[in-house]
Amino acid sequence: MRILVTGASGLLGLNLCLTSAAQHELTGLVNQRALTDAPFDTLQTDLLEAGAAEKLFDRVQPEVLIHCAAMADVDSCERNPQTAQAINAEVPAQLAALCAQREVRMVHISTDAVFDGQRGSYTEEDSPNPLSVYARTKLEGEQGVLNANPRALVLRVNFYGYSLSGRRSLAEFFLNNLSAGQPVNGFTDVHFCPLYVADLVDVIFSCLDHQLSGLYHAVSPECLSKYDFGRRIADKFGLDGNLIRPVSVNDGNLLAKRSPNLTLRVDKLQGAGVDLPGQSEGLERFHRHFRHGYPELVKSYAS
Repeated sequence: MRILVTGASGLLGLNLCLTSAAQHELTGLVNQRALTDAPFDTLQTDLLEAGAAEKLFDRVQPEVLIHCAAMADVDSCERNPQTAQAINAEVPAQLAALCAQREVRMVHISTDAVFDGQRGSYTEEDSPNPLSVYARTKLEGEQGVLNANPRALVLRVNFYGYSLSGRRSLAEFFLNNLSAGQPVNGFTDVHFCPLYVADLVDVIFSCLDHQLSGLYHAVSPECLSKYDFGRRIADKFGLDGNLIRPVSVNDGNLLAKRSPNLTLRVDKLQGAGVDLPGQSEGLERFHRHFRHGYPELVKSYAS
């Protein structure tokens, strides 16, 4: 397949490109953060510029667009709501319309944060209630995509893994600090269902293989608190889990409001034949990649 991946220097985009470049004709799109010596074609484009998407499609002629690019720093979105609106809501809808016009299959990456987290165990039929600028703009993005292109696939996700900076995911936060003997906070009252990013990449391609369209929850079927997630990382890597202080999210000094219970149901995606790994499987793969030097490989592409 000829695939265009936006956000190719981000956590998901980069890992997707690195693991898929050998199997597909793949082009990674970056904006502010360029890559050095990446083993796949890269282009640098600002999708906010008028006509940029059309020029990009003319050049790449993609069969599939996987739209990973987003303004994902939750507190930055609170400080810059207009930019968040443009990147997270307006650009995805424009790309979806372009994909519909040119018969390009589209996968759009959304977030579990569209829910307020008051009860958890959400299905795709439940009504979202975003609490932050990030969550609101991401919800508008997924609605804009499906309105412009009902054949698009929208995946609500939560994931972790190794990033270009080495500091992008919650797993890296725990791993870096615990390895340095630094105490950290772990929220006992925030629950989520994260997938290891390599597993999420497998899920995305499985969805493409199954010709899925519409809205799906693509998270682990096994959910846990962020404190418990940190303790599992400590156990897997042989680090001191007692350095993780069990605290409430209310003590976290965070600008944007967070949803406490983002446990999602995945019956719909499993029913479509897509495998979703549990936490032990994901952390085992995360640890195996660490032992094989994958974090250093990822960081080596930073320009």
